[in-house]
Amino acid sequence: MPANRKYLTTSWTQRFAKITAGFAGGYLVATSFFIALSFWVNHVNVLMTLLYAGFILWAFLMVFAFLAKNGWKVWGLYLLITLVFSIIIYLGRTYHPIS
Repeated sequence: MPANRKYLTTSWTQRFAKITAGFAGGYLVATSFFIALSFWVNHVNVLMTLLYAGFILWAFLMVFAFLAKNGWKVWGLYLLITLVFSIIIYLGRTYHPIS
């Protein structure tokens, strides 16, 4: 049974934004979250958890990108979250350097 056309995205820019936000943006958010977490707790355990929980988080973020109405807003949200995690990574490297 095919999808109802009124629920499909007709704009190719929105389709491109949703696909790239789902794949690349979701990956950036998931990876930056676990790297930020690794500077504040035991980094070996967190990076091993990234292998499994990171995939689940990435898949959730990918589905979220396709459920949203505007793909560019999802991109903005993902870049903002990645920036916050990057600041946490910077602070983690400053106050808890890995030796």
